Amino acid sequence: MSISHAPPHSPEPDISGISKQDSATPPPGHPSPDLQPVVPASARRTRVPRWLRRTTGPLLLLALWQLLSGTGLLPADVLASPGRIAQVGWDLVGDGSLPSAMGTSLRRVALGLLLGTATGTGLALLSGLFRIGEDLVDAPVQMLRTVPFVGLIPLFIIWFGIGETPKIAIITLGVTFPLYLNVYAGIRGVDAQLIEAGESLGLSRWGLVRHVVLPGALPGALTGLRYSLGISWLALVFAEQVNADSGIGFLMVQARDFLRTDVIVVCLIVYAFLGLLADLIVRSLERLLLQWRPTFTGR
Repeated sequence: MSISHAPPHSPEPDISGISKQDSATPPPGHPSPDLQPVVPASARRTRVPRWLRRTTGPLLLLALWQLLSGTGLLPADVLASPGRIAQVGWDLVGDGSLPSAMGTSLRRVALGLLLGTATGTGLALLSGLFRIGEDLVDAPVQMLRTVPFVGLIPLFIIWFGIGETPKIAIITLGVTFPLYLNVYAGIRGVDAQLIEAGESLGLSRWGLVRHVVLPGALPGALTGLRYSLGISWLALVFAEQVNADSGIGFLMVQARDFLRTDVIVVCLIVYAFLGLLADLIVRSLERLLLQWRPTFTGR
């Protein structure tokens, strides 16, 4: 009886070709490798402060302006040099004429903006929340907004005289329509599914308006306010050049009669800075009131 002997068992080859020492787990006593975070290429760039980037363009433009004026390529009777304009502005501040004019203009813009905001927002709420309000309000507003408000100045003078009322009425009219359009679009742009979700949670009609519709329309309302601020300063320029005896526009009219381009440029710079300040206030309100809305801030 023969007994067959099986060949001795040979170890199976490591088909992976990787030994245990080459595995991902480091052997005992050896420190683990440090992990390096992946940083985007845009984040590795040397960042210049944003305030410096935003002021570079105006400073370059100012330097070019001064260079053209200094070399005589830009005559003083066409446009005064920046140095001359700075001196004239300082003189106007020193004699009190510019601060007084700024106070008068700011008062007119504030009153017209207040009346226009109340009128535009009220009409937008009436037209956006109620179908009957839309049928009664939207068509007349759309017709009136196509009429240039500057063309209504002679009619306002006939109706209200030459005092402060026609000037404030022009600003109010210019503010009303942009605010109406943006608030109305914001209300009608609220997602219908959010309305259905609010109704399913048992919100009343006023609760839907307060907690769903108005927060959803707030971004559009703030955008309309920014447009309205810009138009309010434009309306002020036209209003103060018609039978005005005070204000920044009055200074511009006097400077035009005496061919003073330096005073005109000073008034334009004041208009620009006041408009920029107003826009900065609205943008601060946007950051404060719209913290719940994530937005893309650029790269």
